[in-house]
Amino acid sequence: MFRSFRAFAARFSTPANPSGTMSRPSVAPDSAFRNAETGRLNIPVARMDAGDYLGRKTIERGRFLARQDQWDTLSAEMHAADAARDMAPGGLPIADLLAFGARSDVVLAAEHALSDGSLPGDTDLLGGVADLEGEMRDKDGDPMIALIVALTHIDLAWAWRGTGWDATLPALNRSRCAAHFDRAASILPACRQAAPDSPAIAAADCALLSAQTKSRARVADRYERLISLDPRNHRHMRAMGSHLLPRWFGSYAELEVQALRNAARTQDTWGAGGYTWVQFDAIALDEEACARVDVDYFLEGLRDIVHRRPDQQTVNLLAAYCAITLQNGLGLDERADLARVQICDAANWLIRDHMTELHPMIWAHAADGFNNSIRISSPERFAARGHRDALRTISGLFRDELGKGQSVTFTSSGLKLRAH
Repeated sequence: MFRSFRAFAARFSTPANPSGTMSRPSVAPDSAFRNAETGRLNIPVARMDAGDYLGRKTIERGRFLARQDQWDTLSAEMHAADAARDMAPGGLPIADLLAFGARSDVVLAAEHALSDGSLPGDTDLLGGVADLEGEMRDKDGDPMIALIVALTHIDLAWAWRGTGWDATLPALNRSRCAAHFDRAASILPACRQAAPDSPAIAAADCALLSAQTKSRARVADRYERLISLDPRNHRHMRAMGSHLLPRWFGSYAELEVQALRNAARTQDTWGAGGYTWVQFDAIALDEEACARVDVDYFLEGLRDIVHRRPDQQTVNLLAAYCAITLQNGLGLDERADLARVQICDAANWLIRDHMTELHPMIWAHAADGFNNSIRISSPERFAARGHRDALRTISGLFRDELGKGQSVTFTSSGLKLRAH
């Protein structure tokens, strides 16, 4: 086959990593303390490259391998990461990030062409998609390469769909969107057959749900399968909860039932935390879901999550969620506010009893409701915003102590309070 993908890729996006190496992100506490306005609040800030948190280095690795036509290497790395259930510091699966990097040139070109109003028949756009399809044919039977192509079609479907109201969507956009979803649906069965234990492929199956309008019975089934393959990744449970809201494919009653079922299925891994993870994003998005949540069981789940996953990324995630994300919805619904206030209060013990260092990127995402679709032009500025929000929140939590002139210091062995 004519190798035009490299030439196509060179026209778009950013330069690939010339070394082609994938570094593993690490977190280390900053030796310098960052002070709030009082000068008495001291908390180490995790030294983590913002791009590492977002998985940018892994994405660049996938892009580099695709541009260099190193598909066998790309497939092998995706297979290995998928089998090991490897995740980036932000919780995104490494296999997914590699796949995103491999298709990013094609997808970004399509988004650019459509946003600019270019003709849908743009030869560069069609050439990129055709080359990916050609690679899949060349690597017949390789589920990881086929997965990349299927995910490309899902992304292109969303590019044609856009963000406008469904009723105002032009007929051409609607038909192209449906065609890409259909193409992805035709590819994935062979992937499942070739790699039945792959979380990455099961996650793509769940992503394909967005193309369906009557899939209530299948939503829970697909997510149950995904969660059973990768129970330690809370993102799958959170996505299931969001998809079970009435605005998508479920109902409030089904959301509650599936959250309880998930807690039972993942008891050994999360305790009651399986209930909390399913409700996590759903109650932040929907006032009625928040009003209906079993607050006591949700809070029990929070404690179980921290007990089983006491790392600082998880502690920061839960604390930021309680202190920032849920706070954003206060005042919209009285019944939901009763639940919100009780859950938000958990930020107190999460920060006082479990936090030892600050992860700014997590707090920045909390302010946006952990919306994965937002575009971050500057990870550094984004992290700086999270840093400010976190310090403001923590300073408020220790207002009484700071007002009395005490020094509040977070250490690796716990919180230290000292009078001046």
